[in-house]
Amino acid sequence: MTRLLLAFVVCCVSSLAVADVKVLPDGRTPADKRLGALKDLDGYFPLEVPATKEEWAKRADYVRKQVLVSQGLWPMPTKGPLKPVIHGKVERDDFTVERVYFESAPGFFVTGSLFKPKGKKGPFAGVLCPHGHWNNGRFYDAGAAAVRQQIVVGAERFENSGRYPLQARCVQLARMGCVVFHYDMIGNADSTQLSHALVHRYAERRPEMEKSDSWGFYSAQAESRLQSVMGLQTLDSIAALDFMLSLKDVDPNRIGVTGASGGGTQTFILAAIDPRVTAQFPAVMVSTGMQGGCTCENCSLLRINTGNIELAGLFAPKPLGMVAADDWTKEIMTKGMPELNKLYEMLGAKDNVKATAYLHFPHNYNQPSRAAMYSWFNKHLKLGDKDPIVESDFEPLSIAELTVFDSDHPKPSSGDDFERSLTKTLAADDEKQLAALTPTDAKSLTKFREVVGTGWQALIGRELPDSKGIEIEQFKKEDRGTYFFLTDVLRVKKHEEEVPVVFLHPKTWNKQVVIWVDGTGKSGLFSADGSPKAEIKSLIETGFSIMSLDVFGTGELVPEKAELPLRNRKVNTKRQFAGYTYGYNHPLFAQRVHDILTLISFVRGNDHGATKFHLVGLNGAGLWVAAAKAIAGPAIDRTAIDTAGFRFTSLTEFDDPQFLPGAVKYGDVPALLALSAGSDLWLSGEKEIPQLLRASSMVAEGKATLTHVAIGVSAKADSVVQWLSK
Repeated sequence: MTRLLLAFVVCCVSSLAVADVKVLPDGRTPADKRLGALKDLDGYFPLEVPATKEEWAKRADYVRKQVLVSQGLWPMPTKGPLKPVIHGKVERDDFTVERVYFESAPGFFVTGSLFKPKGKKGPFAGVLCPHGHWNNGRFYDAGAAAVRQQIVVGAERFENSGRYPLQARCVQLARMGCVVFHYDMIGNADSTQLSHALVHRYAERRPEMEKSDSWGFYSAQAESRLQSVMGLQTLDSIAALDFMLSLKDVDPNRIGVTGASGGGTQTFILAAIDPRVTAQFPAVMVSTGMQGGCTCENCSLLRINTGNIELAGLFAPKPLGMVAADDWTKEIMTKGMPELNKLYEMLGAKDNVKATAYLHFPHNYNQPSRAAMYSWFNKHLKLGDKDPIVESDFEPLSIAELTVFDSDHPKPSSGDDFERSLTKTLAADDEKQLAALTPTDAKSLTKFREVVGTGWQALIGRELPDSKGIEIEQFKKEDRGTYFFLTDVLRVKKHEEEVPVVFLHPKTWNKQVVIWVDGTGKSGLFSADGSPKAEIKSLIETGFSIMSLDVFGTGELVPEKAELPLRNRKVNTKRQFAGYTYGYNHPLFAQRVHDILTLISFVRGNDHGATKFHLVGLNGAGLWVAAAKAIAGPAIDRTAIDTAGFRFTSLTEFDDPQFLPGAVKYGDVPALLALSAGSDLWLSGEKEIPQLLRASSMVAEGKATLTHVAIGVSAKADSVVQWLSK
């Protein structure tokens, strides 16, 4: 590792030898969790229950926004008319079934079956049924041989119900007095505008679908805009709920959602983000173990520092029922339920959470599991049936009776061209919404910061930490004549991170601190002979204290055996899907911003009488600093940023060190800079002040002429020194 670090410094920067700027003694590396293995969907995802209701409310709000951002739903895409088509009613003795399709996005259709009670008077409870990963989805047929085996082992009671279990739950719920919408997961049954292979089996990148102006899902262009098949499926679920609530015979105060496996994922995701859901019942999915293996259950940002137990718990204190089986959910009663019980009890709703474990059955949504769900909804949707609910058999519908599209209702467009047009349509809506957020007055500036600022907050995944949670370990203090040279390690216990820092403190201090971030790490402050570079020396002589650090992936914060310059690592999978990595791990860009925020917090919390705090990002560090300033806000007085003309939209590779999922969706570099409007900015790398920054700054400053934004004539450090010294 030392040899790699030395090679990096020699090749990339003219600086002091690594040994002379090291903080840690030889043989010791930072005790930093990020230097270890990446987390993946098979990790451990416990729930830590906060001590108070207030702490939970804050945590739940944060995670809920993270979920919305991850799904591409912050802000919510512009809703057009559903334009529902309902046709082909099939009559049975005590229920009816109709075929339904409507638009969740322009040209993209939700398809499904609408089950209704027969011979009963509404208004009725409504139940959404996302189905999960059963072959052919809504058309699933287990087969005669399989159902007989299920009956023998007690998993099913009747041949038809067991052979068609997805229909069975819809039928029974309709018999209990519910309107049930059983809708297709994308790539199944009638939802074939995007193929099953693409949605659920994607593995290898498609160069023809990764053009800068024409792209499909799973591409860098899609990830930069948070376009994912999971997010599209969640958009379908929201549209399905819109449709359900548009039905005049449905009671909007009694809405349930239930699905198993991947349908369980959709159940708790929808319940977490949409307050219109009354009760939920995700089956065989909620656990501290495997979080969902399909590409339709994963997306960038979703499970960073959270997991399915907490995601389901976001529904608290409303009714959350679950079942577990002999699969990844089998430990739910000892890992997950104790924490959920504690959470619900703290919120005064201890009877509103329940899990039932049927560990003698493998992964399923069989009759015993369905029976637990019927009882749960009977109670919490106030259906009025007598418990226990006994499921009875029924005459199943054929594929012909369920199929939505026919000669009178032709299939919509599909294939690669449609996929490209869909992603462009979604991107165009993002751009239109962002343009509408351009500040024109104080109110719209607040709205811009609320929407775009929250988006960037979720992308970075870290607030300015509490300085009380940062420990310092001091290693060296040298008197170098006019200044002191100090080396320390900052330790953030909560996140198990350590950051090596250097501190150059003048003996005659002007009470101002400059946090100087160089793209190569703290070595960037020094000349080859070990002395501060001329511009740093000039600041010290002027009375400024200088602090710098190794952000993750530079200097002493490099994973062992890593090639330099460091690129984003990937979890151990052959499938080329960014969500498997960035759904569980912060990208390198965000990790570097975290380290800068740590140093800002430490400096601000250090009671030495400093009156002003400045932040500088040069030599590749400009955008990390821009993001840190956007989050730190007034904690920084003046900021110098060299963008080098970079734009996130130019990236084509997931492992690029600057890759940040969602950065293009939230306005790219101009919007990131605009979040610091109103404070003193020195900007290099731009030919002119970006229009969004200009508009935001004019509103923030209340002036027609900008006085707080300066365009640097060059990215040289001496230009920054001159600006800081004014």
